Order: sequence, then structure tokens, then C-alpha cells
Amino acid sequence: MDKTGLKTVAKKIPLLWASCQLARRSLAYLGFVSGFLRLRRLSRTAGNRFDMRWKDRYPCLDDNTTTTGFDRHYIYHPAWAARILADQKPAYHVDIGSTLHFATLVSAFVPTRFFDYRPAHLELSNLTAKAADLLALPFADDSIPSLSCMHVVEHVGLGRYGDALDPEGDLKAIAELKRVLAPYGMLLFVIPVGKPKIMFNAHRIYSYRQVTDMFAPLVLEEFALIPDNPEEGGLIRNATGNMADSQTYACGCFLFRNSAC
Repeated sequence: MDKTGLKTVAKKIPLLWASCQLARRSLAYLGFVSGFLRLRRLSRTAGNRFDMRWKDRYPCLDDNTTTTGFDRHYIYHPAWAARILADQKPAYHVDIGSTLHFATLVSAFVPTRFFDYRPAHLELSNLTAKAADLLALPFADDSIPSLSCMHVVEHVGLGRYGDALDPEGDLKAIAELKRVLAPYGMLLFVIPVGKPKIMFNAHRIYSYRQVTDMFAPLVLEEFALIPDNPEEGGLIRNATGNMADSQTYACGCFLFRNSAC
């Protein structure tokens, strides 16, 4: 059995997995101590340009890897949305609760208004940040021409962020997004896709059809997929519903358009 196979087996046995993790962290810390002592000796030889004391240590034990790891969902989906905004060039954009990295970066080329249930104190040109409840958005009907809500709705009603428990919290949030979207406006919507389930209290996972049905009568202009397995690709533009439904916890990126007159 190769290394990957052993890791898979260990994960299925909680005590074994915990023991493996403890052993790995212990070895990493021993390497940290050894590295500290060696660099201190080398620094003394080189003239001690900086103070180096044990009390000032700051162990970073998980970064010595052959490649740079990243969260596939949270790297690729903002990149997808930013490319669409760069192409569409809206006069301004409204984001509801997506990752702060998205709002702060796209505000460099699109005036951005960011709203969150737990407001963030952001100070950047071209960006405003305020509080808003996704279940009662502070906008008039049919008023927002460019809107995004990414990796947010799957949490609503599960209590994770201090919100009330509500099995239909996601449906109520989606109803609000549809209510405020202007005629011919676009909505960038991102959510976990795969086999439908609730993973309490983290998130829900949806089938492709569940998402498209919930947003009817909006028109789906593009569907992109970030699959579970990196070997299947990074960001797959123009993916299919069957591809989404074959996943376990993938990231579905939906570009909807309000075609209502």
C-alpha cells in the first residue's frame, strides 16, 4: 500500500489518525528546535544582525511542503467572479457576505459595496462595507444590476454565525437575492454541489438541479465547477450538471441573469 493509501486508511480510524497527526507534529517540532539552534549558531558566526531569543519563537510547522497548498474553493471561485466582472464592467457591484478577499480585490477596478451579517471594518478606496441581513436586504425591489453572494447561502439557518436555526433559511435568502436583482441584472452565486445533505452546523450541499430550480425564473448564463479531485481540473468553465452531481463536496459557480422586463 502506498503513502496515499495508508493515509486514507488512517483517516477512517479516528484514534489511529489522531496518533499519526500527533507523531507528525512532534517530529515537526523537533525539526523546529533543531533549526532554531542551528540558525542561532550561524547568526553568531555572521555577526548577530538580529536578536534571536527562544522566548521570541514563532513556530510555523506546516509550511515546509513541496508545493504551495490552497483551499480550492476559496481560490478559484473569487477568480471566476472577478473575471466576469472585469469582462462585464458594471458601473458598481454589490456583494453580500462573500470572502473579504473578493470584495477588496475587485474594488480595485469596480466600485464595490460590501454587506455582511457580521460587518467588517474595511477601509479602502472604491469600497464601502456595511451590515446587512441576507433575510431582509436593505434594497428596493429590482434595484441591483450587479450582485454576488458566494459561499454564503449554504450556511443560512444552521446557526454557525449566530443566526437563528431555520430549515428554510437558504430558501428565504435566495428569495431576497431574486427580489433585489434588477431586470437584466446579473447574479454571481456560489454554493457547494454534490450529493444533497446538511453537514451540521457547517453547511448544506446541493444538487445542480436544486440550485437551478431555486433560482427560477432567472436564466443560467454560465455554470463553472471546481471539482473535488484536482486531477479533474482547477476551474472548469461551462461544466455540466452531471459533472456537478458526481461530486461529493465541489464548488458550483452560477452566473444567473434576470431576463424579466
